[in-house]
Amino acid sequence: MAYKKIEYGFSFADIAIQAYADKNRNLLFLREIERSIDWQPVHDLLIEHYEPGKSKTGEKAYPPLLLFKCLLLQKWFRIKSNPELESQINDRISFKSFLQMPLDQPSPDHSTFSRFRGRLPKNAIIKINSALLKQLHQHGLSINKGVAVDARLVKSVSHPVSQEELKKLIQKAETPEGKLDRNGNKKKYSRDLDSNWTVKNDKPHFGLKEHSAVDTKNGFFLSTYLTPSSQNDSIHLPMVIISSMHTKDKIQKVYADKGYAGAPNRGFLALNKIKDGIMRKDSKTAKLTETEIERNKAISKLRYIVEQYFGISHLHDNGERARFPKILKNTIDIMFRQFAFNLKKGAKILNVTPV
Repeated sequence: MAYKKIEYGFSFADIAIQAYADKNRNLLFLREIERSIDWQPVHDLLIEHYEPGKSKTGEKAYPPLLLFKCLLLQKWFRIKSNPELESQINDRISFKSFLQMPLDQPSPDHSTFSRFRGRLPKNAIIKINSALLKQLHQHGLSINKGVAVDARLVKSVSHPVSQEELKKLIQKAETPEGKLDRNGNKKKYSRDLDSNWTVKNDKPHFGLKEHSAVDTKNGFFLSTYLTPSSQNDSIHLPMVIISSMHTKDKIQKVYADKGYAGAPNRGFLALNKIKDGIMRKDSKTAKLTETEIERNKAISKLRYIVEQYFGISHLHDNGERARFPKILKNTIDIMFRQFAFNLKKGAKILNVTPV
């Protein structure tokens, strides 16, 4: 596939920019990110897995790495929409520099970002996640000695409907008629049929559940995936841990709250020779001992790091609400949040970002 050539040459404008580059914090931040990351593995994975549109008319497709970096900018700078991202790229010198785009070349159209996100295969995103985390590991940063696991509820992008109505909508969507709009054309947009109901703290919730794992030493986000909200946290611990194994170094210990307690998860950790940091809870036949209570307190001081990430993403990226009606597209979105979070944190730890 031939992609659009983006030729970035050093111009008089670049000379002028250099005169005040040390005053532009965004430019400094993005340049340090560039120096700390080798984009070649990401480029290679995108070329291998990404399939652009196959139209024989129109302009050539944008290089997938450029579009990938555009979506990182969206997360780093808290840009809420694709049209706003297009506008910001056209407006900001720092963005053009990071993307290696000439100042006189316009940004990709906002619809291009949406199509790119929709065409990214999940397996490509998983491999890119590992490639970026391995680079941080190669810099000498631990990413999996201790892993904290937790889950949070995510509100659906669609308005809630009853469980009965949801079943009818799902059944209708599986019919040929359900795949068409009022005019008989293939539906471009649809409501969220992946979400369902659960109750937490006596409050009903309609949406999804995000299952995540974070490194307890440096705080890197290791894995994440979404399920309907009614699914129990505990059954997903093995998959979250397996998805967190990005290097040959063994995960030494797993920390989790009382919701993950039980013989199945303890057995999984024992089988894989991973130390058990799951908090204990009262059983029907016995209360926790003083030793177990103190153990729970010690574990809570380490597993808070997942909740810290949830809080940051809630504050800066509306992480408590889904952006799209499909689990897959929402997963791609939260993975870009993860990429941006890890790259920024890695740069700070390596003392390469401006103070």
